[in-house]
Amino acid sequence: MPQHIEQVKQEVIEWRRYLHAHPELSFEEVETANFVYNTLQSFGGIELSRPTNTSVLGIIKGASPGKTIAIRADMDALPIDEKSGVPFSSKKPGVMHACGHDGHTAMLLGTAKVLSQLKDNIAGEVRLIFQHAEEIFPGGAEELVHKGVMDGVEAVIGAHLWSPLEVGKIGIVYGPMMASPDTFNIIIKGKGGHAAMPHDTVDSIATAAQVVSNLQHIVSRNVNPLKPVVVSVAKFIGGTTHNVIPGSVEIMGTVRTFDPDVRKDIPIHMERIVKGITAAHNAEYEFDYSFGYRAVINDDDITQILEETVEEVYGSDAIERMDPSMVGEDFSAYQQVAKGAFFYIGAGNADKGMIYPHHHEQFMIDEQSLEKGVSLFTSATFKFLA
Repeated sequence: MPQHIEQVKQEVIEWRRYLHAHPELSFEEVETANFVYNTLQSFGGIELSRPTNTSVLGIIKGASPGKTIAIRADMDALPIDEKSGVPFSSKKPGVMHACGHDGHTAMLLGTAKVLSQLKDNIAGEVRLIFQHAEEIFPGGAEELVHKGVMDGVEAVIGAHLWSPLEVGKIGIVYGPMMASPDTFNIIIKGKGGHAAMPHDTVDSIATAAQVVSNLQHIVSRNVNPLKPVVVSVAKFIGGTTHNVIPGSVEIMGTVRTFDPDVRKDIPIHMERIVKGITAAHNAEYEFDYSFGYRAVINDDDITQILEETVEEVYGSDAIERMDPSMVGEDFSAYQQVAKGAFFYIGAGNADKGMIYPHHHEQFMIDEQSLEKGVSLFTSATFKFLA
């Protein structure tokens, strides 16, 4: 198997660079899906379908019956104007692969080519899920699950190239890994007027400021401190000039949790605070809360298979036990159907200047990480099916 991975290594880099230069936003990945479909078709031995116009499903059936495992890669880019300066920079102004999804797609293409060449050694079935729209809720994963791509699947794995982790390291997380990314939008309605005569107004800014301050009490006073929660206000808009108190203020932000019961209670606490503060100041409010993706909770058995695979292929020194993160990922949709685990592939390299965080205009990965993804996907597949 190592020789198969070595043979595909340069192709994976080339595929990744092509995809990086031709990014497409969530739910718009038509040409990306066409490229993936045509590339998979060139390998032979893979049953192909298009569950949606912007996604691709490949199925490799082994020579003998057995279990079914799915491997997922996301394909969408972000609305960012690239400033990395690499020769294969985005050809689309304002659109960039700033999160590594181009690498995820290329790694799964490489995995598909290797597994298609080794299908006579496979006992069971491998589903290759090339997913659209991870970056925007409701996301592509939930849609693909409804389309039946996970029917009969017993295990699902996925990976994220991770720039904070140095290339050569593989990040393993047991249990909770990524949080539920929910959003809220609050409108505080007061009564506008002259800033020199505040007694004739209902000050929406002063009221909204108290709302922002008191929302922080949810984490510090309403939630068990052993349960991780983030409540962040990220948008506060009100007013047009220095001497006018505005009639309304908009507050927007995000809530991140792991525990389903805590998640359910947060909007109740939030609206209670907003209702109380606005009533105390004779203001009114509108409150909207949207539940996003579920939390990514890794299955212990599948995670152990991944960890053992890393140790067998790269040695125990490559393993990095990592803490949960409050970022979100719609990989969780697949975990509602089958046992699944997600892991990190180190892609940062300070010596090469690859130090920028995800979603940054200068984000770039060390392409040595791509071969590791192909190797681990392939090896973990055989280990699970065996």
